[in-house]
Amino acid sequence: MWWSENLESIIYTVLLSAHLISMLMVIGVMIMENRNPLKSLSWILVLLLLPGLGIVLYVFFGQNFRKEKIISRKGLKNHDYISNIAHAQTKALSESIWSNDDIIKQMEHIIQLQLNNSDSVITYGNKVTLLNNGKEKFDSLIEELQKAKSFIHLQYYIFSQDKIGNTIKDILIQKAKEGVKVRMIVDDVGSWELKKNYFKELRSKGIEIYSFLEVRFPIFTSKVNYRNHRKIVIIDGLVGFLGGINVADRYINGGSTYGIWRDTHIKVEGDAVNSLQYIFSLDWYFVSRKELADSKYFPDKKPAGNKLVQITPSGPDTDWPGIMMGFFKIITTAKKYVYLATPYLMPNESMLMALKTAAMGGVDVRVLIPEKSDAYITNLSTMSYLKELMLSDVKIYFYQKGFIHSKVIVCDDIVSSIGSANMDFRSFEQNFEVTAFIYDEDFAKEVKETFVDDFADSQRVILAEWRKRPIKQKAKESFARLLSPLL
Repeated sequence: MWWSENLESIIYTVLLSAHLISMLMVIGVMIMENRNPLKSLSWILVLLLLPGLGIVLYVFFGQNFRKEKIISRKGLKNHDYISNIAHAQTKALSESIWSNDDIIKQMEHIIQLQLNNSDSVITYGNKVTLLNNGKEKFDSLIEELQKAKSFIHLQYYIFSQDKIGNTIKDILIQKAKEGVKVRMIVDDVGSWELKKNYFKELRSKGIEIYSFLEVRFPIFTSKVNYRNHRKIVIIDGLVGFLGGINVADRYINGGSTYGIWRDTHIKVEGDAVNSLQYIFSLDWYFVSRKELADSKYFPDKKPAGNKLVQITPSGPDTDWPGIMMGFFKIITTAKKYVYLATPYLMPNESMLMALKTAAMGGVDVRVLIPEKSDAYITNLSTMSYLKELMLSDVKIYFYQKGFIHSKVIVCDDIVSSIGSANMDFRSFEQNFEVTAFIYDEDFAKEVKETFVDDFADSQRVILAEWRKRPIKQKAKESFARLLSPLL
């Protein structure tokens, strides 16, 4: 019969038609969402180059959940309390109640922005300790963990079962045995090496531990692209840690491929710890459906120092990309200099224009990145931006003494930013991140000095030499750049 003789052709036609219809539906959804055209075009390229597989990748990695609010804050006591404070502080700024505070006067534009986009309240009386490497961070963290009396809250993207990971695990088990309440969140993708037995062991010792957005088919597969990249520890509501350092030996001992992972963390004491606790409590409610609203988690504190700190979260649960907007404001309002360190440099159009505009306007803009990366395609994409930036007088430095993994900005000896967010699409739009904005001259100068040391351990990229790269290399970088919104 005719149909049996042409079965292969019929099947091919049906499959091709189904693929074209599916692809058109996906493209239609992207258009209706009014996305960034660059990101939409990147996905269209994937759909065209990878028939069938492209649609699967889009389902897993391409959907936009910001408007859906992956984590709803509605009705949570902590959220209502923080929002009320933020609104009161916004009113105080608008009425110039704090006009006699010189730092607030200078930084009002950034402070107001963070209050409006993410309810990031201003906290006074803080002590902030700069931790410039893994050893400093873990020595300080272990010391504070051992002093815990009431509770320990930890949240990490990567928590490894290596020497430092097991050291911290043993401390947590001991503190739980002493009656300290230990709560722990790890990202399900970042900490995928942790097996079920690991969770069973900790739970058997009285530790509450959850994976964030578990990748289990079919429940969360569409959200596999939205990861919790935060690194937060709160101890007794009095001491907090945040920054770029995960729990892994490579931050102490390095490795044969990249050497020591150079990273930055901070320890905070004072009211800023309450802001960290608020962020942790939202994530804890999402994974456990339990709200941490008791006043013991937000204890009253005497001033620990004189630092003004604003802790800002961002992620697909917020209306605005708060951290990106903060970075943008710092760069575009800089008058003298902006120093920036990031392991992955794939700025969106807004951030790219901000860096170029500042540099062309006479601001000393310096960007510190690794020469070798732990992600091949990401590194290729990073390299594609360098010529354009250098043509705009942005100074690029390749870190030589290991792998630079810090996420740090310092500007004009007055504002610093240290946290978990990289300078890329993923951190700005998809990951759950947290960053501290510190408004303090002495601290900014301290951060600036660490950049001076890092620049001494780096090689500045010279534009004339950079242009001499082989055509093949430039082509690979340009192709990788097309994928930068998806990396």
